[in-house]
Amino acid sequence: MEDTYRDRTSLVKGAKDIAKEVKRQTVKKMNKTVDKAQDGYTQRSYNQFKEGEEDDDYYTQGRNYDGEANDDEGSSEATEGHDEDDEIYEGEYQGIPNMGQGKDGIVALEQPIHDEYKDRHELETERKADEEELAQQYELIIQECGHGRFQWALFFVLGMALMADGIEVFVVGFVLPSAETDMCIPNSGSGWLGSIVYLGMMLGAFFWGGMADKVGRRQSLLICMSVNGFFAFLSSFVQGYGFFLFCRLFSGFGIGGAVPTVFSYFSEVLAREKRGEHLSWLCMFWMIGGIYASAMAWAIIPHYGWSFSMGSAYQFHSWRVFVIVCALPCVCSVVALTFMPESPRFLLEVGKHDEAWMILKQIHDTNMRARGQPEKVFTVNRIKTPKQIDELIEIQSDTGTWYRRCFVRIRTELYGIWLTFMRCFNYPVKDNTIKLTAVWFTLSFGYYGLSVWFPDVIKHLQSDEYASKVKRFNGERISDFSFNFTLENQIHTNGTYINDRFIMMKFKSVTFEDSLFKNCLFEDVTSLSTYFRNCTFIDTNFSNTDFKQYKFIDSEFINSPFKHNKIGCQITFDDDYSAYWIYFVNFLGTLAVLPGNIVSALLMDRIGRLTMLGMGFAKSLKNI
Repeated sequence: MEDTYRDRTSLVKGAKDIAKEVKRQTVKKMNKTVDKAQDGYTQRSYNQFKEGEEDDDYYTQGRNYDGEANDDEGSSEATEGHDEDDEIYEGEYQGIPNMGQGKDGIVALEQPIHDEYKDRHELETERKADEEELAQQYELIIQECGHGRFQWALFFVLGMALMADGIEVFVVGFVLPSAETDMCIPNSGSGWLGSIVYLGMMLGAFFWGGMADKVGRRQSLLICMSVNGFFAFLSSFVQGYGFFLFCRLFSGFGIGGAVPTVFSYFSEVLAREKRGEHLSWLCMFWMIGGIYASAMAWAIIPHYGWSFSMGSAYQFHSWRVFVIVCALPCVCSVVALTFMPESPRFLLEVGKHDEAWMILKQIHDTNMRARGQPEKVFTVNRIKTPKQIDELIEIQSDTGTWYRRCFVRIRTELYGIWLTFMRCFNYPVKDNTIKLTAVWFTLSFGYYGLSVWFPDVIKHLQSDEYASKVKRFNGERISDFSFNFTLENQIHTNGTYINDRFIMMKFKSVTFEDSLFKNCLFEDVTSLSTYFRNCTFIDTNFSNTDFKQYKFIDSEFINSPFKHNKIGCQITFDDDYSAYWIYFVNFLGTLAVLPGNIVSALLMDRIGRLTMLGMGFAKSLKNI
């Protein structure tokens, strides 16, 4: 029995010795193979280098490039602690393992390729896979954070920004009739005033939507709303028509970023089952903005007693007060946004894991405290971040000028925005992009077009009614008479006026045709829609009047000077209630949209998006 045990022990010991010897020989062969490959590479490198430098000798520590040992240097420290068979002693310090070295000192033959050796297509493929994984994980995290106080606070803050967008759309139609008169805008130029804001909004939506993916949702929204508020406030004070168009263009450019950024920002803190309903509720603020603009226009613009003037050069009428009041929601949204955090989804997209985690924890803790569960802990420890693709930008920092570097930076950013935009037309979202673009275009064309068209239509209808009540005077002869009252809605034909005085009076919708003015005086006269056609002025003086050259059509002046002409146009709608009807009709139109918005918010997640959209189109076509 004892002999059997001794034989078995010897057999096990012999097997271990054999395995150890096989392992040692394998390692020695592998090391010799690696050394041989390194020596061959060294020899080739040395021969290539030797062709350029024949007279120089290069050595390494303990070994030169031809593979022979350097006798003068002695043995290398790398051989210390090794026997002649190059076997490592047990317990010897072997140094930090190489990244390319596997277990037991064996060199790994296949290593993962570093990002700098991959082409852009491979990097984008990896990033797309990471984004899909992040989307699934992020949805679970948002569900854990819950829906509560944080989302409702952000709801009202972003609602103010969306409200400012709705106001901007209606401001154009409301101030158009008054601004045309106040700035002496001809009918040919009024179209630009109505369309310049929409041009700015189109450019702004493209620019700020791309910037939101570069600098963040919150930062992009802060900048675009600040641009809108500044130029909207400035436009209420400018007097020139060209400068006013410039301010309204940039005001629209700023507010154009509100819609794409607001919905992206809010949807990234909502769980999927809450997204459709609460985004529909958020749209209510756009309608509230229209109601606010209609109510303020109804209450402010017709009250011309609120205006003031500084001489004849600067005049501030009530419609300018209305423009300032309409900029207040924009200012409020900017102030409120400074207290809100950045979108955590955006921070994860750009690789800022720690900042995103802190914001998600803030959302979780805020909602849990509001629910009365402050002890509930945020359990997420690590969140997937997509692979970051570095974009190399060559800027001439040494030899280039500062404006050259700025130009290169701006051009690069705009090109990045353009590439982001073009992704909407790539597979698999190309078809949906084209279809939704067509739907949105038709909706915007109808709604925005009507919002600008309604005030002008009401104005023309009332102008036709006003023109039907015109008084006509033919062949009258008046001499040595002083006019110091208002002439309104009259047409004078073939009249003769000799030694007459027109002092401190107003002409409103008055036309003189084929008339003679001799030795007359026009002093401190204000006119509105007043014209002189084919008239003759002899020895007639004009002092402190607002008669411009375009008001005299085919008229002749003989010794009739103009002195101290007024600058600007005199706006007056005394006893004119047309403005009330314009604002009241728009108020009712905006109010009529509100019930549909409420219904869509309640039914969106129950019957689906396409069904709601189809029902809305069918209802609109039925009313037509």
